[in-house]
Amino acid sequence: MGETQLRLWPFSLAVYQDDAVQKECLDLQDRHGIDTNMLLFCAFVGAVHGAVISEHDVREALSLIAAWNANVVRALRQVRRELKLFADPSPIQIAAGELRTSVNAAELAAEQIEQAMLETFTATRLANWQLAEPASAAAANVRTLLTACGDPAPSELPIRLLAAALAAPIPQLVRNGSR
Repeated sequence: MGETQLRLWPFSLAVYQDDAVQKECLDLQDRHGIDTNMLLFCAFVGAVHGAVISEHDVREALSLIAAWNANVVRALRQVRRELKLFADPSPIQIAAGELRTSVNAAELAAEQIEQAMLETFTATRLANWQLAEPASAAAANVRTLLTACGDPAPSELPIRLLAAALAAPIPQLVRNGSR
């Protein structure tokens, strides 16, 4: 990823530290198939850049990350979740726990790469996106994502995610690989 300057990852870490945000995002992810990284991305573009993403561009972003998300992120998540089955006391419990920790780290690294893909996508389109007040832009972006993922008229938005996104400190530009 070289010299790409990233702000989405530190923003996501700040927003996602709230247990209520985690619950809300994971519910949308597990019950409705909406990628948490896309939720964070849509909130980020609105809250940090005050930009409104078109439905076309939301679909393009989903397409951009689809193979990576399905074949790497979700595959690692499934392995991590399966390793929970080996939590019962047994001789392999410690080894399985260590493996689960390693898989969890790999899953986070894969999510960070996915977010870098999204941030690179943003850099090529940001100048063309309509600007709005951050709260309105973040809500519009999340609503557009929900619509693009199959909810034709989302009645409820993830309000805890939006509130945390708007309250999060705007991350400074960070060189990729550093924190």
